[in-house]
Amino acid sequence: MADAPIGIFDSGYGGLTVARAVLDQLPHESIAYFGDTARAPYGPRPIAQTREFALECLDRLVDHGVKVLVIACNTASAAVLHDARERYDVPVVEVIRPAVRRAAAATRNHRVGVISTRGTHQSGAYIDAFAAAPRLSVSSVPCPRFVEFVESGVTSGAEVIDTARDYLAPLLEREVDTLVLGCTHYPLLTGAISYVMGESVTLVSSADETAKDVYRVLADTDALRAPDLPPPSHGFTTTGDAAEFTRLARRFLGPEVGADSDEVFGDAVVRAVVSSAASGGHR
Repeated sequence: MADAPIGIFDSGYGGLTVARAVLDQLPHESIAYFGDTARAPYGPRPIAQTREFALECLDRLVDHGVKVLVIACNTASAAVLHDARERYDVPVVEVIRPAVRRAAAATRNHRVGVISTRGTHQSGAYIDAFAAAPRLSVSSVPCPRFVEFVESGVTSGAEVIDTARDYLAPLLEREVDTLVLGCTHYPLLTGAISYVMGESVTLVSSADETAKDVYRVLADTDALRAPDLPPPSHGFTTTGDAAEFTRLARRFLGPEVGADSDEVFGDAVVRAVVSSAASGGHR
């Protein structure tokens, strides 16, 4: 089982930052990534539909034989975490609570900010997670254009900085000293966000904190892959257009990702599947 891959699921592309963090922190591990890009975004969908879609995709990863599941989607984390932990026999890690724990430990003045997509903001998932730390004052602000910037490859320049100033102004007024990047796209904008917030504000990446949780889970269960095994292999599957997925994967994972949808890049393959997945009836 230790040689099995880490399964990572996202409704779109942002979970690739989680994959990048896992690759950085666990370089000997294999990854099986599933992106439901044909049905993204999940945020505007009814919660029952989000749960249905997410469980279909997680079933596919479990059927693939992964040793841990990572729900690298804020919307899906809020919708299916409890169901997933009941349904599967492998550990399940999500992106919200790891970042919340880190922010609660990092803040000095007990004022924490959260930035996220509009759907995650409206769900109240981060505010609910911070309820376990009532001493904290938590402010949540939606930053919808940040995803557009990242996916179009624009992570610097006057427009990005001006937009960041508009979004982050309420958090500056509230003098937060810790800011949770509550969307997996946002780590690619840390330069602009840090520039606007100032060096005294600690940025907490949900991607990095999730990867740390994956490390802890594997270490605690004696499931770390031995470093003397052959090099790991990585597979990336999308329900949408494989060529578009590969283009954006170059932004998130690095230029070594192949530009052709069927190309093998290093030891990883991007392939497309039909968007409707059959449920596997897992516990």
